[in-house]
Amino acid sequence: MGRHLIALGLATALLASAAAADEAALKQRVEELEAQQKEFMRELERLRNELEKRDQAPAAAVAPAAVVAPAPAADAPAADTPAVTTTAAEDERIDEVERKQSVLTTEVRKLREALVLPEKKELKSIYGLGPAASKVYQVDQGLSIGGYGEAHFRNEVSDKGTTDDQFDFLRFVLYFGYKYNDWIIFNSELEFEHASSSSTVSAGSGSVSVEFATLDFLLHPAANVRAGMVLVPVGFINQIHEPPFFFGNRRPPVERQIIPTTWRSNGAGLFGEIAPGLTYNAYGITSLNAVGFSSANLRGARQKGNRELANDWSFVGRLDYEPIANWGWTLGGSSVIGDQGQNQLIGPADMRERPGVFTQLYEIHTEVKRRNFHFRALGTTVLIDDAGLLSADPDIDGPIGKQMLGAYAEVAYDVLPLILPRTNQSLSPWFRYSWLDSQNNMPSGFARDPRQRRQYYEFGLHYEPIPQVALKLEYRIEERQEGELPDGIQIGGGFVF
Repeated sequence: MGRHLIALGLATALLASAAAADEAALKQRVEELEAQQKEFMRELERLRNELEKRDQAPAAAVAPAAVVAPAPAADAPAADTPAVTTTAAEDERIDEVERKQSVLTTEVRKLREALVLPEKKELKSIYGLGPAASKVYQVDQGLSIGGYGEAHFRNEVSDKGTTDDQFDFLRFVLYFGYKYNDWIIFNSELEFEHASSSSTVSAGSGSVSVEFATLDFLLHPAANVRAGMVLVPVGFINQIHEPPFFFGNRRPPVERQIIPTTWRSNGAGLFGEIAPGLTYNAYGITSLNAVGFSSANLRGARQKGNRELANDWSFVGRLDYEPIANWGWTLGGSSVIGDQGQNQLIGPADMRERPGVFTQLYEIHTEVKRRNFHFRALGTTVLIDDAGLLSADPDIDGPIGKQMLGAYAEVAYDVLPLILPRTNQSLSPWFRYSWLDSQNNMPSGFARDPRQRRQYYEFGLHYEPIPQVALKLEYRIEERQEGELPDGIQIGGGFVF
């Protein structure tokens, strides 16, 4: 862990150096503009002094080209001061100097604000990433820094639960991006989980991880290249998991258990918009490690970019379509297909083999975000070959189902505009129903565990005093086909910047 922290410190120092270099360049530009502004002011003062001297000189000394005011009538009152007389060329020169000075003043003010004030950009998803993770795509050039965090207090209902209450600062995340030019962009996410990498008396240690780190080459709206450690583009949450943009303190169970969010892998591929409202992702990625499959989920099979076994590769593809432009309705689906065995010996001690463990994950989803109304629904299935051999391996947390299933639907409505029509805040009561079964179909000779068929009823309130901050309250009812589980209350929130 010490080496990880040293590497993290070096990376942060390099990024800080880049930020300092950008700031130094900006300050130098301010100084250059201020020097030009002073020069224009001196020029303007010189012109005005020349005019004043000329107006005070005898009339005979005035150049013939000067435009002299006509003599006053005999009965007109005497003027207190001599009239200012200028040529057309002199008027034009003064106007030009004043215009340039005004432009420079405005530019200096903007640059000074940029040194101390963050640039305000609209919170929106770009290329399928979360709004805060998308900031780098909106800057003109150079370094972009964003991030998010979330924390929650969890209490299990006392008449059913045996788990201690917990208050966890679950995540603090930093996005570092750098826009080299209009078509080459680096983007990354660095995550600190559970506040500390050191163990405590009441809990284990947290972790520091790179969630994604990619180079994007923006070649054409229909065909762009992304390479590095990519977020696998499946479901709603795996790419957009910033806390103000999903309901509840915990991510939906189906997208934690059947879809192992957050799921990232090393790889490369294409993304873009091939027709109005129709976007796609197509990557080749390192496969999961089937030795990490369990009876409950696929989470332990994620390799997380750490010296990943790359004997097997998978294809991931995703399509999203917005049928009616700007109406707020999208639908789509994704799939991950490939061997996951990674050329490892798997099975009982006397029958070890190197199976392919061909695995297919499919999911479909739809979302409606229309005025104050929000609806989401998702269904997914995972099909696993060689599940019998995996289940017979004593080192694998089995038995492993041949098929996993999961689905959920949620609905929310922002009621605050009904009470305060001009408010920019929001308050959304919401409800989510989830159902999943990680052992929906079992290999021959292995019985399913009824505890793996679960359903969840979750409901609560989602309050946003500003779009970047969300405060959350929820109640969760979790049921198994067999065995009782405690209800839970969670209070928390999160932010992005």
